[in-house]
Amino acid sequence: MKSTMTLRDDLPVYPTIIHAVQAAAEIAPDRDAFICADKRVTYAQFERAVGGLAHRLQEFGAQGGRVAIVMGNSIETSVAAMGGMAAGAQIALMNPMYTDHELAPLLADVDPVVILCSPPFAERLTEQAKKLGVENVIVMGEGEYALETWIDDPAMKLPEPLPKPEDKSAMFFTGGTTGLPKGAEHDHAMMELFCRLICTPWQLDFDTERILSVAPMFHIWGHHFVNIMPVYIRATTVIIPMYKPDDVLAAFEDHDITVFAGGPPVIYMGLLGSEKIGTTDFSKLKYCLSGGAACSEYLLNTWEEKTGCMLLEGGGMSEGAPVACNPTHGERRLMSIGQIPPETEIEIVDLESGDTIMPDGERGEVRIKADTFTTSYRNRPEETAETIRDGWLYTGDIGYLDDDGYLFLVDRKKEMILVGGYNVYPREVDEVLLNHDAIREAAAVAMADEFSGEVVKACVSLMPGQELSEQDIIDYCAERLVKYKIPKAVEFFEELPKTGPAKIDKLKLRGLR
Repeated sequence: MKSTMTLRDDLPVYPTIIHAVQAAAEIAPDRDAFICADKRVTYAQFERAVGGLAHRLQEFGAQGGRVAIVMGNSIETSVAAMGGMAAGAQIALMNPMYTDHELAPLLADVDPVVILCSPPFAERLTEQAKKLGVENVIVMGEGEYALETWIDDPAMKLPEPLPKPEDKSAMFFTGGTTGLPKGAEHDHAMMELFCRLICTPWQLDFDTERILSVAPMFHIWGHHFVNIMPVYIRATTVIIPMYKPDDVLAAFEDHDITVFAGGPPVIYMGLLGSEKIGTTDFSKLKYCLSGGAACSEYLLNTWEEKTGCMLLEGGGMSEGAPVACNPTHGERRLMSIGQIPPETEIEIVDLESGDTIMPDGERGEVRIKADTFTTSYRNRPEETAETIRDGWLYTGDIGYLDDDGYLFLVDRKKEMILVGGYNVYPREVDEVLLNHDAIREAAAVAMADEFSGEVVKACVSLMPGQELSEQDIIDYCAERLVKYKIPKAVEFFEELPKTGPAKIDKLKLRGLR
């Protein structure tokens, strides 16, 4: 099914996002580009910092190579990402909380010319660099790589020539829920087109938005909703260095936030659990954006009740974005991640061959075709060939399209639970659990069973001050699910384990890592 949306006709077209940095510095030089804790930089200062770092990276030979970025959330991380791309390098963003064991194979795969890191990770990354033979490690924020070195120096300019649309821009690693992460490669044209596609269903304004982001900036959501889209629309972006619900709620008032790019539902649930949610002023807030997992009806309704602002779901993946978006000026459909964005095709195909297109309303694997999606995984030709076939990217998501082109995701293809020959899609069970007022987080996983082969196990964390027994939850599900979908066991957690992008780690819950 092709999109019925057309691109907004008021959107500028840039060769790359680096050209958008240049334009923002010319059009709004004195506007705050980024705010993080007690630091802030204007667009003119940001362009200088990006240019200063880019020139240094080129001196190290990064142009045409790769730059690894292992950093927490900060203005320096935005400078690192944009500086790497402005230098003509492909940036590879990595989770700074990974252990050495997890980082080592990623760094080896990337084979970077330079590693950029935050001060807390400098010692670890220096050791990793020695093992890999990487000669250049830059500690951002210290010495000659402090922001102050560049931001007030008018001699700092972006290097010429700027990158071309077809040049590789970035690499995003898959979330690690299906094995060793693999790097999905992006080019500059993909990133620039993303900005125009996302600004169509989500009617973001130029020069006026004030965006709040808590997402980890190594993740595609964090990168695109901190570094890419806000710069394109010349917004002011407030970066939260570490997610703490009370700090996030304070930022809404302190910075007159108009758009909250919250990300996964767990972020919103955490804010709803704060005592300050009832006293926070959300009067300037227009849009709240969510992705990464489906929002329950309880979350959607409660968030809107507490804030007066609609929560809009969308979908994307490390391979590209957007997959779909619930529009700001249209119907939001419960449990749908939205409609197909402009210049995008989505089809639902059978799970066996992947060639038969399923009728509207019937489930199958979601495949997508758009110029915002990767065409290769680095050093993974077999997995590239398996995932990308005849121009279609097979997402591994099971879902369906309704008659109006709204996409509903049911589950991941590899996470289905086979109970006595019946397919159970864990997300169906998750949504039932999450609609219980006392349950904060939930994940249904497979548990071995001698009789049925597999049965459903529910892993849950409770809202503060709430109590439930295993039998309470089983009885609750029994009223809402067919017998084979009812959990046979319940495990309670203070907090469910997460992968880097704040998604629930189902492999860990199943004891597979």
